[in-house]
Amino acid sequence: MKFSAFASRNTKEILRDPLTLFFGIGFPLVLLFLLSAIQANIPVDLFEISNLVPGIAVFGLSFISLFSGTLIAKDRTTSFLMRLFASPHTASDFILGYALPLLPMAVAQSAICFTVSFFLGLPVNLNVLLALVVLIPAAVLFIGLGLLAGSIFNDKQVGGICGALLTNLSAWLSGTWFDLNLIGGAFKTIAYLLPFVHAVESTRAALNGNYSDIFPHLIWVIAYAAAILAIAVIVFGQKMKNQKA
Repeated sequence: MKFSAFASRNTKEILRDPLTLFFGIGFPLVLLFLLSAIQANIPVDLFEISNLVPGIAVFGLSFISLFSGTLIAKDRTTSFLMRLFASPHTASDFILGYALPLLPMAVAQSAICFTVSFFLGLPVNLNVLLALVVLIPAAVLFIGLGLLAGSIFNDKQVGGICGALLTNLSAWLSGTWFDLNLIGGAFKTIAYLLPFVHAVESTRAALNGNYSDIFPHLIWVIAYAAAILAIAVIVFGQKMKNQKA
């Protein structure tokens, strides 16, 4: 495939920064242990492990946006991509070349989160595998958000947008830390117009065996993921044209 060599190069670039990888995996686990400790002392339905881990897994995926955004932004600010623009690769080839290496990383991150949850009381059953599958569109969404940001901004700006803004949006508007019904009103309406809470709810439904509740939420995530990836391709393609002009 045209983008396979490019994807292989991006995999190597990602693995060259083990500290960032460790932080992306480790920080959500710290939150998982912390909130589980709170649950042990002050029982709250929201922090029961079967409700908590889907939210932590989705929150963890927000760090994948930082990886993808930083990678593409750094390439844009060097002569590396300019040389590649002379190749027959299309904007879609480049975006896929960036996205594909990150998808296994996102799945592995979620798998680690669920594995640790087994030691915190999460039942071991096939629903965990289903939850991992349901998380794939969410992973694509966050990868796409990072690629879109990296196609527009430089690496320092991407750090602020994906590292601060996006992580906070995905945390506060996903229903992970508190029940959105407790706030209600415009806040809840806005939250349900965005994909983050739907990613959490679809994963919770899969993990808890409420199969009929998966797709009403998952369709939102899939639609957002497809739209964001399409916009990323269009924006990156425009950047290619401007560089070649």
